[in-house]
Amino acid sequence: MIEFVPLAAPGRHFTNSRRVRLSDANVDGVLRPDGVARYLQDVAGDDADDTVVISEDVWVVRRTAMRVAPGGAWPRLGEVVTLTTWCAGTGAAWAERRTDLRVGERLMMESAALWVPVDPTGRPLRLRTSFFDVYGEAAAGRHVSGRVTVTSPPVSSPRRPWCVRRSDLDVIGHVNNAAVWCALSEVASESVRYASLVHHGPIGAHESVTMVHGPGRVWLLVDGEVRVAGEYRVE
Repeated sequence: MIEFVPLAAPGRHFTNSRRVRLSDANVDGVLRPDGVARYLQDVAGDDADDTVVISEDVWVVRRTAMRVAPGGAWPRLGEVVTLTTWCAGTGAAWAERRTDLRVGERLMMESAALWVPVDPTGRPLRLRTSFFDVYGEAAAGRHVSGRVTVTSPPVSSPRRPWCVRRSDLDVIGHVNNAAVWCALSEVASESVRYASLVHHGPIGAHESVTMVHGPGRVWLLVDGEVRVAGEYRVE
């Protein structure tokens, strides 16, 4: 079970805002899960830029979970979402980033994401001293497991091709994390209260991808291998 730890008083935290635009909302004017994923990715990048720490490391997300906070709701079209993000724990070669989403003073959603630093070849790296110089106090010595659960879809689950668009690719040539969340947005048509995605491997530009889904589940497969596994719960 993923723990959504509260913001600790000491240590670094970073705040920025985004307005919910047409491209982020569904037909009902509600922010989609892939829209939230873009906000999380953007505020993480803004935070890293604000630290002014020079590094050639690229951080890739291994797992992201988001939930509607108690008394909260999905932000809606036109609302200004304030995002506050911080490091909530670390492992040997990964770190957990927590992010809260508010509209006004109301806590709407919470997110916990596991990020891994990699070198230009994609090989995982241990966390550097410069990382702890910036985020160590906020993490407060909390150890986070890097283990992720591997699941496989039932043979009888519905499946269909999932198209990789050129606009889905990021600077390292893989389908971007936020774009992958579009798969969950396609199948989770009801009011989602909790959702998570685990990346078991990257999806490349020219790979043939199959989307498999069942009640509360979605998988993206390449040649029968699970590259992404997601789950969600509705009201």
